[in-house]
Amino acid sequence: MDYNFYLSTMWSVLKALPLTLEIWFFGIAFGLIIATGLTWLRASGYRLGEYVTRAYVFVFRGSPLLVQLYLIYFGLSQFDFVRHSPVLWPILRDPMYCTIVAMALNTAAYESEIFRGALRAVPVGQIEAAKAFGMSAFTRFRLVTLPIALRLALPAYSTEIILMTKATALASVVTIMEMMGTAQKIQHDTFRPIEVLTCAGVIYLLLNLSIARLFAWVEYRLSPHLRPAPEQSQQIKPIPEVL
Repeated sequence: MDYNFYLSTMWSVLKALPLTLEIWFFGIAFGLIIATGLTWLRASGYRLGEYVTRAYVFVFRGSPLLVQLYLIYFGLSQFDFVRHSPVLWPILRDPMYCTIVAMALNTAAYESEIFRGALRAVPVGQIEAAKAFGMSAFTRFRLVTLPIALRLALPAYSTEIILMTKATALASVVTIMEMMGTAQKIQHDTFRPIEVLTCAGVIYLLLNLSIARLFAWVEYRLSPHLRPAPEQSQQIKPIPEVL
C-alpha cells in the first residue's frame, strides 16, 4: 500500500475543503431564507400563495438537482434578456454562483415541507393553553409555536443539511474544483480511482459525521425534557427533628 500517495491525495483534496464549505454554507443559508418565505406563504391562508408554493415544491422536489444545475448554468444563458441583463448575467455566467442558486432553490423545497410539517405537529393543547393565558398571536408564535416547531423539525432538517453537503460534489460537473473536482483531476492524472475516491469519501464521511454530531448536540440542548434524570449518588437523608 502506497501510504505516501494516500497522504498526498488527502492533502490535495483537503485544500479544496474551504471552497466546498463556502458552496455548502451559502447554499443552505439562501435556501433557509427561501424556505422561510415558502412556509409563510403556505401557512398564511392565501390561496394564490398556497398554489405557488405547491407548484414550487412539486417542480424542485420532483426533479434531480443535477438537471436543475444544468438548466441554470447551461440553459438560461441561451436567452438574450439574461445575457444582456446587468443583474442576471454576472450571476448566471459564474459556475459557483449557479451552483449556489441551484442548491438553494432545491433545498428550499424540501425545507419548506419540513417546516410546514413541524408547524402542524405542534400540540394543539399547548397553543390553546397559551391562548387561555392571554398571549397575543405574535407572542404565542414566538414563545410557544416556534420553539416547539424548531425542535420537531431539527432531526429532518439535519438530514437535509447532510444531503446538501454531499450534493456539493455536483459542483464538479460545472468546472468547479471543490473536493470532488480535485479528486477527479487526480484520478484522471494517476489512473488510480480506488485510492483517490476512497480518500475523498473518507473526508466527506468525517465532514458529515461532524455535522451530525453538531445537530445532535443542538437537539440535546433544546430538549431538556427528554434527557435522562440525573442519578442520585447519595441517598436522601432524613431531616433531623428540631426541638
